[in-house]
Amino acid sequence: MAHHLGTPPSGMNMESVWVSLPKPSSDGTESTADRIRRVQADLGEIYTFYNISISPTRRSRLDRFCADELESLSHVEFDALNQQDKVDYILLRNFLRQCRARLKSDQDADKSRAPLLPFAAIIVSLCEHRERVKPIRPEHIASKLNDVKKLVDKVHQEVEDGKVKTSKTNAYKASKVISELRSHLAEMFKFYSSYDPQFDWWATSPWEAVDAALEKYFSLVQSKLAGIRPDGKGDIIGQPIGREALLNELEAEVIAYAPEELVQIANQEFKWCEQQMKLASTELGFGDDWKRALEHVKTKFVPPSEQPQLVMQLARQGADFVRDNDLVTVPPLAEETYRTIMMPAEQQKVSPFFLGGSMIQIAYPTNDMPYDLKQMVMRGNNRHFSKATVFHELIPGHRLQLYQAERHRSHRLLFQTPFFVEGWAMYWEFVLWQRGDFFVSPEDRIGTMFWRMHRCARIILSLNFHLGKMEPQECIDILVNWVGHERSTAEGEVRRWLNGDYGPLYQIAYMIGALQLVELRREVLTSNRMTEKKFHDTILTYGAIPNELVRALALDLDLKPDYKAKWRFYKG
Repeated sequence: MAHHLGTPPSGMNMESVWVSLPKPSSDGTESTADRIRRVQADLGEIYTFYNISISPTRRSRLDRFCADELESLSHVEFDALNQQDKVDYILLRNFLRQCRARLKSDQDADKSRAPLLPFAAIIVSLCEHRERVKPIRPEHIASKLNDVKKLVDKVHQEVEDGKVKTSKTNAYKASKVISELRSHLAEMFKFYSSYDPQFDWWATSPWEAVDAALEKYFSLVQSKLAGIRPDGKGDIIGQPIGREALLNELEAEVIAYAPEELVQIANQEFKWCEQQMKLASTELGFGDDWKRALEHVKTKFVPPSEQPQLVMQLARQGADFVRDNDLVTVPPLAEETYRTIMMPAEQQKVSPFFLGGSMIQIAYPTNDMPYDLKQMVMRGNNRHFSKATVFHELIPGHRLQLYQAERHRSHRLLFQTPFFVEGWAMYWEFVLWQRGDFFVSPEDRIGTMFWRMHRCARIILSLNFHLGKMEPQECIDILVNWVGHERSTAEGEVRRWLNGDYGPLYQIAYMIGALQLVELRREVLTSNRMTEKKFHDTILTYGAIPNELVRALALDLDLKPDYKAKWRFYKG
């Protein structure tokens, strides 16, 4: 996953990483794994100390760190490294380069939001002054707080009067910055308050006035400019990044395809799914009208009180199947210790189905949902849709994958990519379909084809959105009309795709990552390099890295320090 340097990389437990410094080797040199652990630890220190996301000082320090590490890495004798270390070298080089590119992108984005944040520089200066525990002049701080209050009031009125024009995405992200700056300013005030009587006398009233003004301004920006209602709904936030940025993201993920080619692949896969839907529909007596068959399958849900038991039954079925058929090793502790929770109603607005990993989160109606919404959520989480998602989230999917990632080459968590994370979980949907003995009934086949069509649609819709060819509402309508989503779940899906918390390629990573692993499996098994179980067990020890580099390890391919994506994995 391409990480955003405004926050610590997702998927990485930075608290545990920061305190786990590497030990030097016996000859005093630094191994590639130790180098990566040190970079993780050093980044953690920088993130912790320079903790204001929009600070130019923070950005400059991070850029200097990445530049220094790239310079140091260039002196490593690449040809003397073993295959695993060569992959680590390429991963770290790509990561550092992408970090620098993201910093530049963030700087440009901050400039576009500057008209909404004329007070930001003063707040950043005050908070960084406090962070360095420099001597203070309480009267000066009070004066600066008063300046902030005037600037907030001025821009507040300009927004009220319609004089500030910006995109919904800019407004949404600016509102997050306002909230963050308010929090930093409160921390600054609490640091000095009650310890310095002069500070209390001068600064208490100005800070209270600024805090109240920022709170009101935050609400105004969210409602008037970002279109977010108090209930969290309203307009869907999303900003296309454009073709050039998509190409940069694909290069960082080591994907040798253009966006248009990936859309073409998705359309081809979608047509194949439709054919399979029609075959299953005919078995159920609906002929080629697979959407009627899909509506029939949606009625096969269990009463609310029985959903957790259904999920646990399906979880055991998935784990037993891969173990009994000798497809992958299932460590007993991985199966024993994952937890199950019910997803809060608020979270279901953006995650209308299961979520998994260290635990499984079950989406199902809560008692306070309106009747129509309850019906849609139950229909969207019927037993046949669930059969194709529970093992995706648990075993052999995310639970097994993340369990192994923490125990094998854990230094590679820094480079975690959804093309392996989500690709691995969806890959098992392909493997179990191809076997022909897991999705046996036509209802089950319709259930899993629904999800495969959904992942095809994700590629088509998300890439076309970022290419500027589709609007959010059009994405929702297509999910309903093409794939057969309930409208509430379609809206929740699109909100999740476009709200800025996921990278622009995250939604395409399910299908594309799965197709990469399917082709790699074919290459490995036809060459008799490994058994199927050995293949699965082995690639789980590589870490959640780009699949083209997984392939380089599995097939022992030649690597160069300037390695670029070249694998044309899709055979059609």
